[in-house]
Amino acid sequence: MKSILVPLSKNDEFKEILKGKKSNNRYCTIFFKSLLNKDKKKLNISFVAKKKLGNAVKRNKIKRKLRSIFNEATKKIKLKHDYSYLLIAKDTILKDKYLNVKETIFKELNKIR
Repeated sequence: MKSILVPLSKNDEFKEILKGKKSNNRYCTIFFKSLLNKDKKKLNISFVAKKKLGNAVKRNKIKRKLRSIFNEATKKIKLKHDYSYLLIAKDTILKDKYLNVKETIFKELNKIR
Protein backbone atom coordinates (compact mmCIF):
# COMPACT_ATOMS: atom_id res chain seq x y z
CA MET A 1 0.00 0.00 0.00
CA LYS A 2 1.43 3.33 -1.04
CA SER A 3 1.30 6.03 1.61
CA ILE A 4 -0.12 9.41 0.81
CA LEU A 5 1.69 12.13 2.75
CA VAL A 6 -0.73 14.79 3.96
CA PRO A 7 0.43 17.87 5.88
CA LEU A 8 -1.18 18.90 9.13
CA SER A 9 -3.39 21.89 8.57
CA LYS A 10 -4.97 23.08 11.79
CA ASN A 11 -3.23 24.84 14.65
CA ASP A 12 -5.00 22.51 17.09
CA GLU A 13 -3.41 19.48 15.38
CA PHE A 14 0.07 20.96 15.84
CA LYS A 15 -0.59 21.74 19.49
CA GLU A 16 -1.93 18.24 20.10
CA ILE A 17 1.10 16.55 18.52
CA LEU A 18 3.50 18.72 20.52
CA LYS A 19 1.92 17.23 23.67
CA GLY A 20 2.72 13.70 22.44
CA LYS A 21 5.92 11.68 22.44
CA LYS A 22 9.14 12.97 20.92
CA SER A 23 12.37 11.59 19.62
CA ASN A 24 15.51 13.70 19.26
CA ASN A 25 18.49 13.24 17.01
CA ARG A 26 21.25 15.39 15.63
CA TYR A 27 19.27 16.67 12.67
CA CYS A 28 15.68 17.00 13.80
CA THR A 29 13.14 16.47 16.55
CA ILE A 30 10.30 14.12 15.70
CA PHE A 31 7.01 14.53 17.54
CA PHE A 32 4.40 11.84 17.08
CA LYS A 33 0.99 11.12 18.49
CA SER A 34 -2.11 9.16 17.60
CA LEU A 35 -4.91 11.54 16.64
CA LEU A 36 -8.59 10.68 16.70
CA ASN A 37 -10.75 10.76 13.56
CA LYS A 38 -7.72 10.37 11.29
CA ASP A 39 -7.83 8.69 7.88
CA LYS A 40 -5.79 5.47 8.19
CA LYS A 41 -4.87 5.45 4.48
CA LYS A 42 -3.09 8.78 4.69
CA LEU A 43 0.04 9.59 6.67
CA ASN A 44 -0.19 12.99 8.37
CA ILE A 45 3.20 14.64 8.53
CA SER A 46 4.51 18.19 8.58
CA PHE A 47 8.02 19.56 8.30
CA VAL A 48 9.05 22.72 10.15
CA ALA A 49 12.16 24.80 9.53
CA LYS A 50 12.40 27.79 11.84
CA LYS A 51 13.37 31.22 10.54
CA LYS A 52 16.62 31.19 12.48
CA LEU A 53 17.89 28.41 10.16
CA GLY A 54 18.24 30.82 7.25
CA ASN A 55 16.37 32.53 4.47
CA ALA A 56 13.42 31.02 2.61
CA VAL A 57 15.67 29.25 0.09
CA LYS A 58 17.56 27.38 2.83
CA ARG A 59 14.40 26.53 4.75
CA ASN A 60 12.74 25.15 1.63
CA LYS A 61 15.84 23.11 0.85
CA ILE A 62 15.68 21.60 4.35
CA LYS A 63 12.00 20.74 3.94
CA ARG A 64 12.60 19.19 0.51
CA LYS A 65 15.39 17.07 1.96
CA LEU A 66 13.20 15.88 4.85
CA ARG A 67 10.26 15.19 2.54
CA SER A 68 12.49 13.11 0.26
CA ILE A 69 13.84 11.11 3.20
CA PHE A 70 10.35 10.50 4.54
CA ASN A 71 9.10 9.35 1.11
CA GLU A 72 11.89 6.77 1.03
CA ALA A 73 11.15 5.79 4.62
CA THR A 74 7.49 5.07 3.88
CA LYS A 75 8.59 2.61 1.19
CA LYS A 76 11.17 0.80 3.34
CA ILE A 77 9.81 1.10 6.89
CA LYS A 78 6.31 0.11 7.98
CA LEU A 79 5.26 3.31 9.74
CA LYS A 80 2.12 3.40 11.84
CA HIS A 81 -0.62 5.17 9.92
CA ASP A 82 -2.56 5.89 13.07
CA TYR A 83 0.18 8.31 14.15
CA SER A 84 0.66 11.88 12.98
CA TYR A 85 4.21 13.18 12.74
CA LEU A 86 5.85 16.58 13.09
CA LEU A 87 9.52 17.00 12.16
CA ILE A 88 11.28 20.14 13.38
CA ALA A 89 14.63 20.62 11.64
CA LYS A 90 17.87 21.67 13.32
CA ASP A 91 20.68 23.70 11.75
CA THR A 92 23.03 20.70 11.44
CA ILE A 93 20.87 19.27 8.64
CA LEU A 94 22.33 21.75 6.13
CA LYS A 95 25.94 21.08 7.09
CA ASP A 96 26.03 17.28 6.81
CA LYS A 97 25.69 14.98 3.83
CA TYR A 98 22.33 13.67 2.71
CA LEU A 99 23.24 10.03 3.41
CA ASN A 100 24.22 10.78 7.02
CA VAL A 101 20.95 12.62 7.62
CA LYS A 102 18.99 9.81 5.96
CA GLU A 103 20.63 7.07 8.05
CA THR A 104 20.04 8.93 11.31
CA ILE A 105 16.38 9.64 10.57
CA PHE A 106 15.81 6.04 9.44
CA LYS A 107 17.22 4.81 12.79
CA GLU A 108 14.89 7.15 14.69
CA LEU A 109 11.87 6.06 12.64
CA ASN A 110 12.72 2.40 13.31
CA LYS A 111 12.76 3.13 17.03
CA ILE A 112 9.38 4.87 16.82
CA ARG A 113 7.86 2.08 14.79
